[in-house]
Amino acid sequence: MSVFTNPSDGSPANASAYTAGLLELLGPRDARDVLRSTVSVLSGRIAAIPHDALRVPEAPGKWSIIEVVQHLADSELVAGWRYRMAIAHDRPAITGFDQDLWATRLGYDAADRDEALLQFAVLRRANVRLLDSQPPAALGRVAVHAERGEESVAHMMKLYAGHDLLHLRQIERIAKVVL
Repeated sequence: MSVFTNPSDGSPANASAYTAGLLELLGPRDARDVLRSTVSVLSGRIAAIPHDALRVPEAPGKWSIIEVVQHLADSELVAGWRYRMAIAHDRPAITGFDQDLWATRLGYDAADRDEALLQFAVLRRANVRLLDSQPPAALGRVAVHAERGEESVAHMMKLYAGHDLLHLRQIERIAKVVL
């Protein structure tokens, strides 16, 4: 099982491995640069993929490209809530979510490419604007994640940037299989 499977069992070891993997993917890159560029990179990568190919999973039990795009949109919704909670509240509790349950129960496989991409773009733009408007001290404010413990806004930004890179890489991999 990959460290990026991100199981919802709440295991500290799994959460730690997942976090380390995302930070390793980010490496020395600036999180803000990645957060700012992902929408255009994603748009470019999926623009030429035929609609029917977007719905073909990489393998049985794996996600399709459209499911990944909708996951990015919903993850950005979660990110915005987490950023806002940490900035506005003192050490708020934040929860994890089971991404596979969301994908199944929220109908990611039926998502529309353009709508999912638009959702992601609007949410990302709003979140980047929020983050850019904050004084440096606000980025040091923390929330307490149920599985990963204390995380600052700056740390969350790095995790989401790594998350972007993970899913851009996943889309490239799926495209090689389905095209």
